[in-house]
Amino acid sequence: MAGHSKWANIRHKKAKEDAKRAKVFTRHIREITVAAREGGGDPDHNPRLSLAIENAKGVNLPKDNIERAIKKGTGELDDGTGNYEETTYEGYGPGGIAYYIEVTTNNYNRTVGEIRHIFTKFGGNLGTDGSVAYLFDQIGMIRIAADGHDEEELMLSAIDAGAEDISREEDFFIVTTSRENLFQVRNNLEDFGVEIESAELDRVPMTEVKVNPDTAKSNFKMMEMFDDNDDVSKVYTNMQMDDETIEVAESI
Repeated sequence: MAGHSKWANIRHKKAKEDAKRAKVFTRHIREITVAAREGGGDPDHNPRLSLAIENAKGVNLPKDNIERAIKKGTGELDDGTGNYEETTYEGYGPGGIAYYIEVTTNNYNRTVGEIRHIFTKFGGNLGTDGSVAYLFDQIGMIRIAADGHDEEELMLSAIDAGAEDISREEDFFIVTTSRENLFQVRNNLEDFGVEIESAELDRVPMTEVKVNPDTAKSNFKMMEMFDDNDDVSKVYTNMQMDDETIEVAESI
């Protein structure tokens, strides 16, 4: 879990650095749209939408964009882009590393073609539904800026809020929860006066695969191509994120 937290922290930093890029805004807009369509446009009665809005604010998505995304999701606005749907793709990358990819798309044929192309480019292969999903466990992950927080006090607050674990990764505290309790734990922490950087569902590998630096580099380049695809929301792998592997990631 510690290695996964480090990798999640790197991903989060990258997202913050890329926040001015249109694709980051696009992903948050799509998440808000889907959340509003599935659960309604009132964040007070739609936990997923509430989380999506708060995370979008974290990357400075303008309020007007948030409101338009909600209206598109509820059917009050038609921007001509069609309906976005969620799906997942599974497969294997260099060194037999398992990939679980979440996407939001308005064109399945386009997306599956692009996903398959990336797998093929790196010598991997797109698998069938369920081929790797069993290798991952879904959890809630809450990120809190470390500045201004005493670790022991925050740990007690997190436990009282219903969290399962808390760890320190450089500039952040990472609070983990069960999938079902993410929204409630986030709300409890906010009630305790804790400012939340982000709160989202994440997937962690139940077992990890150690790879050599060259294989790690190929996988990171593959992940980057997936990340650069606007339809891809999140990419998960079971590659072991030990210190040596993290160093490879930071050098790319």
